Amino acid sequence: MLRLGRTAPGPWGGFWAVLALVGLAARAAQRAGVGGEAAAGTSINHSQALLQRLQELLRQGNASDVVLRVQAAGTDEVRVFHAHRLLLGLHSARFRELLSNQSEVLLQEPGDCAAVFDKFIRYLYCGELAVLLAQAIPLHRLAAKYGVAALQRGVADYMRAHLAGGAGPAVGWYHYALSTGEEALRQSCLQFLAWNLSAVAASAEWGAVSPELLAQLLARSDLVLQDELELFRALEAWLGRARPPPDVAERALRAIRYPMIPPAQLFQLQARSAALARHGPAVADLLLQAYQFHAASPLHFAKFFDVNGSAFLPRNYLAPAWGAPWVIPNPARDDRSTSFQTQLGPSGHDAGRRVTWNVLFSPRWLPVSLRPVYADGPGAALPAARPEDGRPRLVVTPASSGGDAAGVSFQKTVLVGARLHGRLLVRHAYSFHRSSEEAGDFLAQADLQRRNSEFLVENALHLHLIVKPVYHPLIRTPE
Repeated sequence: MLRLGRTAPGPWGGFWAVLALVGLAARAAQRAGVGGEAAAGTSINHSQALLQRLQELLRQGNASDVVLRVQAAGTDEVRVFHAHRLLLGLHSARFRELLSNQSEVLLQEPGDCAAVFDKFIRYLYCGELAVLLAQAIPLHRLAAKYGVAALQRGVADYMRAHLAGGAGPAVGWYHYALSTGEEALRQSCLQFLAWNLSAVAASAEWGAVSPELLAQLLARSDLVLQDELELFRALEAWLGRARPPPDVAERALRAIRYPMIPPAQLFQLQARSAALARHGPAVADLLLQAYQFHAASPLHFAKFFDVNGSAFLPRNYLAPAWGAPWVIPNPARDDRSTSFQTQLGPSGHDAGRRVTWNVLFSPRWLPVSLRPVYADGPGAALPAARPEDGRPRLVVTPASSGGDAAGVSFQKTVLVGARLHGRLLVRHAYSFHRSSEEAGDFLAQADLQRRNSEFLVENALHLHLIVKPVYHPLIRTPE
């Protein structure tokens, strides 16, 4: 057996030693395959053995030709790694440059990055590593700094996957993605925060939200929360923690959709809210407009105000006035149906008026293109429809004809939840076009037959059906 020494003379001595190890593994694979060439399709794979040898090479430092001294910034702590110029340079042009004319280098890293540098180096040797949530950002930083693009993508994918499961710190990861230009991760964080704002606003992360992130969230119509009053109270709590400059606070308060808050609650806010006591004049015009909106009929109000503004568009409210939860046990079994009622509109004028909605869920609906074709000729074969050809379908229709009332149409949204640590988080959201009774992509990628499907909670489909009234502007004619 050939034993490789710990170091080799010259800056590239270790190159030939590592190359010899790889060559030995390749020749061993070739010898194992001699005589088997006649067996067509035979595959010999010794990649795991090679990975184990590379791990041993890193752990024991055999044939190392470079030394990395990693110092945690602001401390005297130094970790020493005996490594191999060839393997580092294969993954990183930055390492090739650093080690081109020296065999020992001092690397200063932030404390969290220095703590995971052993995992980072191990990835360069073995192409794999185990990641914990707290290690995602430092590993991504190291991958970005040293130009290891595959690891950078892998960690970003890990972060997005754990966001969807509700495990990742969405606010911290959002700010990190913003600072590093990871646009896909930033958008994933923003979407998670919008769909799960109630849970985030009740957590310690809410105080870490930046004014820029807060402004983006307040501008969105797809926020999922109990009602607009909950959003106001969350904003008031943020203002108390962050204590931003007056102009930032006033811009945030003006992003609240006051017409979506009933008049009785608006009166209480004006009387008791510390934020309104401090910044009331900045939103006085919006509060007046909200009272006017509730006092008049929507048609009459639209004669004097533009109802196309976002202030008159509901967000995804979970309150009973705007929808209902629906839990479907064993959803792959058969068709189900339910019904629920919503308020005709958010205006106080419509507070007592209700619309009834009928809902049909089918786990294996077949589009027309996949249905059997009936032929008149004798012996014509009728292709059997297979369950796997179908797809889940959800249809929401008004119980009475002409569901749209005068001056208003309805936008439907279906939320799909997943339970984590005793709380239900939104994993997916599907919106219907205003003129449509169903979402064309509803659960398009879901396998409801699989009990551990990401769309199911204890083999049940957790939905929340939301209907949002959308007001239409009046067409004005010249007088």
